Amino acid sequence: MTAEPAATQEKGRPGARSRSQHQRRRRIVQAAAALASRGGVEAMQMRTVAERAGVALGTLYRYFPSKMDLVVAVVGEELDLLEGSIERRPPRADAPPERAVEVLMRATRGLMREPELAEALIRSLLLSDVKTDFGDRMTVLLLRAAVGPQEVADDDPRRVVARALTSIWTMEMIEMLRGHADAERSQTRLELAAARLLHDF
Repeated sequence: MTAEPAATQEKGRPGARSRSQHQRRRRIVQAAAALASRGGVEAMQMRTVAERAGVALGTLYRYFPSKMDLVVAVVGEELDLLEGSIERRPPRADAPPERAVEVLMRATRGLMREPELAEALIRSLLLSDVKTDFGDRMTVLLLRAAVGPQEVADDDPRRVVARALTSIWTMEMIEMLRGHADAERSQTRLELAAARLLHDF
């Protein structure tokens, strides 16, 4: 295992220390994602992640007290990539339901390029006791696609509807991972659900 050098040069430099911590955390998450993409959650053994990231095992546990905390962080990394993609190339369809489905299918294609990782992420959502903001972040992405950058209040029915569509998408991902559906069939069902749920947007 490669232990980290003592950060003596960073003493008294909170900015440098913060950057170093951020980079270290990012290395850990990327190492975990790489392992999960090859062998699912089972491959994300904490000692193996630490070795791949070049950090001490104790350091890894300071950042992520459990494997599921680490899986949740990988979920967040995938969402960051999706958000960046949507920001660079916003959905261009005319109708809100079509724009929402475009977001969901981009997420689907991104995850299914690494099916082992996709399965690990979906399992973390279903089985983990660790709190994750995955559903909230996907809901916000769908709302932005459907209604634009305007703020949608927490008690706005549109937020509830967008969250319901997120849940339907999650179930479609499970069906695909089980081999019970393909991307084309899932897209057709998502289009139908979005048309029904988002017709008043």
